[in-house]
Amino acid sequence: METPRMRREPVNFLDRETERVAPQRKRVLFLIVLVFSILFIGGCIVRTFTTKQVPTDPLLYDPITLEPIEPEGFFGKIKHFVFGNDISLEGEKKDRINLLLLGQGGIGHDGPFLTDTIILVSIKPSTNQVAFISIPRDLSVSIPGQGERKINHANAFGEANSYGSGPKVAKKIIEDTFDIDIHYYARVDFAAFEEIVDEVGGVRVNVERSFVDNEYPAPHDQYQVISFQKGTQTMDGKTALTFARSRHGNNGEGSDFARSKRQQKILLALKEKVLSFSTLANPIKINGILDSLDDHVITSMEFADVITFLKLARELDTKNIITLTLDDGIDGYLKNGYSPQGAFILEPVTGNFDDINAAIASIFENPPEVKIDNTPVQQAPEVSYTGANIEVQNGTWHAGMAARVRQQLVAEKFAVTSIGNTVERPQAESGIYLINKETKKDIVDALKQKLNIAIKEIPPLGESATGTTDILVILGDDFVE
Repeated sequence: METPRMRREPVNFLDRETERVAPQRKRVLFLIVLVFSILFIGGCIVRTFTTKQVPTDPLLYDPITLEPIEPEGFFGKIKHFVFGNDISLEGEKKDRINLLLLGQGGIGHDGPFLTDTIILVSIKPSTNQVAFISIPRDLSVSIPGQGERKINHANAFGEANSYGSGPKVAKKIIEDTFDIDIHYYARVDFAAFEEIVDEVGGVRVNVERSFVDNEYPAPHDQYQVISFQKGTQTMDGKTALTFARSRHGNNGEGSDFARSKRQQKILLALKEKVLSFSTLANPIKINGILDSLDDHVITSMEFADVITFLKLARELDTKNIITLTLDDGIDGYLKNGYSPQGAFILEPVTGNFDDINAAIASIFENPPEVKIDNTPVQQAPEVSYTGANIEVQNGTWHAGMAARVRQQLVAEKFAVTSIGNTVERPQAESGIYLINKETKKDIVDALKQKLNIAIKEIPPLGESATGTTDILVILGDDFVE
């Protein structure tokens, strides 16, 4: 007789398997959606509270476009898509970026922390306009705790309180005096200025008129005679500094106005030189210069800011520069005066800074002067990495590889002084080994970029370099010619 148990429907194992697998797929899809949601929400939060998601390693930038290199791999691209690496400069949202440039003598010069040059560079990103506002060093301003003093003392007072804080103090004084926001500052001393110009191979400048300065500063409170002839000439760092600093030239070159124009010429020539050649705008080159200058340059800009400024500078209309020079000339904003201590000063004609501040605030809407830039075409720099002896060793059984790599490196101006084979072969991995720790970083970075080989700490056991080698390169089986 048939029992209830026997009357049960047959089991469909195929359908039950389908029912069991479906929830698993749903759980996997749910987890994927959850992970992406977390990444997306996290990215939004990070973007909201953090504006700088860009690399600080110069090797992670494309040397031509100056854009950060996109990461490889699926998850790297997802991270890049969600978190991004865009950077917006301060002031960009309000369409006004202000950069304060300060120049000082530095240690070893008379008045080492008195700022010889004060220039406010103002940029309007939406129209690519740029303005140079030159502030004379003798301008009398109010400095908290010091009373009315020349504006070039602000940096020095800051340094007296804490080394390296001078630019911040100067920035604050200038902000308060002219009622503006300064988003970035950079202070450069004479040694750094000379080195920067020399590093780019000099600059070509159009000297508009010949002049002689019989009172150019010399060591030990002395004077020397300097002169420049009319015409286009290439200036090295020392010559460019002299051209920019001269204050007592004849033939119309003895005023603050003339001096400011010369300083602007040097800045425009530097900009033109760097941006005209990819070898100079290369992030590795820039990072190497900044590292070598060390304490000679103090700036509020991070490396990513510098690269972003370079990208912005490519688009700026520097052929039509708006200039505002505060001076005591005809219709000028300033007049001569004397401090209570009897020192020569410049002060506003109206007795306050209201008119000057209004002119600065509306400089792009009502430009006081538009200067047609006549910066000469810059000459291509001599690029060389001969400051380090490189040895290339072939760690594979591919004959002639070291010789072929040497030929490539020599063509790129590297100094390859020795080639050979490793003691043990084959070597599985390639490596760049820094034998001389004093080797310039830009040479090492350029070599790494050229060969696409990682920098490593210690050569493989049993391998060594010759006595004069600064950098050892070992080519392993993973090296791609």
